[in-house]
Amino acid sequence: MNEEMRTFGYLCPKCGKTVMAARSIFALEASNAEVACACGESALRVSYDGERYHLSIPCGVCGETHTAVCSSERMLHGATALSCGQTGQFACFIGPEGTVEKHLRELAILAEKEQPEEGAFTDSVIMYEILSELKEIAARPDGVTCACGSRRYGMEIRRAAVDLVCRECGAKLRLPAATDRDLDDLCCHMKLVIPGGRT
Repeated sequence: MNEEMRTFGYLCPKCGKTVMAARSIFALEASNAEVACACGESALRVSYDGERYHLSIPCGVCGETHTAVCSSERMLHGATALSCGQTGQFACFIGPEGTVEKHLRELAILAEKEQPEEGAFTDSVIMYEILSELKEIAARPDGVTCACGSRRYGMEIRRAAVDLVCRECGAKLRLPAATDRDLDDLCCHMKLVIPGGRT
């Protein structure tokens, strides 16, 4: 009988390449597992405490490392995707090889579109400042909400703007991110409200 395998896939935040590798369920339960990028700059790590799996996921969407806890059921059966806490985009896929490969390819295309290389922003310094300011606003109670009543939103980074997208109704709030004035305008806001759109 063939040993059952689980395939892990993520996008390397350092070199931008897709990383995919399979590990046996036995190996996952027996010891810590690691799926590393060929560039040597990032690795997805999995540990098992006897009940749950703990993952450390390099995120090719926002560049940071996320942690997640998964039940055995979610980890070892079917397919699952873990998302980036900042943007809401999926950052890691676990499941059958074909499923992981398909989603990983889509993620790579999406990341290429939405996350241009540094220097591809109209002004990368302003963009960095805007994102820092947004992080501060989002950290406040009710810092970012939607007129539809939802507090769940995603973030899409473009060349000269950042879009806040409501997860409930799909409404968008576009924040220009190219000039000093754009930054000054954002700094005036203690809170941001996405104008509620379609239901």
